Amino acid sequence: MAILLTGGAGFIGSHTAVCLMQAGYDVVLADNFSNSSPKVVGRIAEITGKTPVCVEADVCDKEAVRNIFRAHDISAVVHFAGLKAVGESVQKPLEYYRNNLDSALTVLEVMREFGCRQFVFSSSATVYGDQPAPLNESAPTGGCSNPYGWTKFMIEKILIDAARADETLSVVLLRYFNPIGAHESGRIGEDPQGIPNNLMPYITQVASGRREKLTVFGNDYPTPDGTGVRDYIHVCDLAEGHRCALEYAAAHTGCEVFNLGTGHGYSVLDMVHTFTRVNGVDVPYVIGPRRAGDLATVYAACDKAKEVLGWQAQRDLEAMCRDSWNWQKKNPMGYDA
Repeated sequence: MAILLTGGAGFIGSHTAVCLMQAGYDVVLADNFSNSSPKVVGRIAEITGKTPVCVEADVCDKEAVRNIFRAHDISAVVHFAGLKAVGESVQKPLEYYRNNLDSALTVLEVMREFGCRQFVFSSSATVYGDQPAPLNESAPTGGCSNPYGWTKFMIEKILIDAARADETLSVVLLRYFNPIGAHESGRIGEDPQGIPNNLMPYITQVASGRREKLTVFGNDYPTPDGTGVRDYIHVCDLAEGHRCALEYAAAHTGCEVFNLGTGHGYSVLDMVHTFTRVNGVDVPYVIGPRRAGDLATVYAACDKAKEVLGWQAQRDLEAMCRDSWNWQKKNPMGYDA
């Protein structure tokens, strides 16, 4: 029996693969490498001592997904695959709706064909829209500020309806916040293609001299220093959350939702200053206009995950900054070095 990780060579998928393999699971990675590198597979093997099965495939392609299920005894799916840049989704809404909805529907349909009953979905805090923080799982969803968020919202609704219609199906929706950091070995980490859309890889690339300066998008938000506040979570803590979700899915049916965050909000400038202090590296920055689709303050209430899954984030912001820089120093040009 194996766990299928769609988008498994990506930032969160690769760290989850390591976590699951070290916990004794067999994993199969499926990835089209549109925003990841095949070199990840060898790096995972270095860390775990075992090479995961990896299939180059677009999971929007139903026959490709069927071939994975035919070749491997898949007991559960963790669905990471999807386009994920908030700003880009505003510019390319059709591509985001087509890719993200198609990939989820295709995987679900093939799961049904092969009798696979457990599905863990990589959702996002963006489904909450603009609401006062802290956000808990009972807060209304919808009112998303960008197409990326709406795709997560729509897939959640599809999964809720699917679980309602099939009482043998087990679905776990993981609404996580802002993953940063990297594996402590520095062998795997976040390696965005082109200009980073997320804050931490931009900070690390500026710190390494790969980019000239960081642009802080807006300093007129209603926050303590005017810059956007987010709940940053170490990617290795997030990976552990997926392991706990799989254990929950194996023991329950129906659909359940959990926030995965730290419960603390940090501003963009908090991040810059902490990174500089922890690593002793300057990060030049300038203030720019607000970015389309961004919100002022987003952070989680995480009590439910602690009570039900037995999961809680363990690593603090300093560890996140330290591990992010360790990855960047060892891989100044990412996996293509």
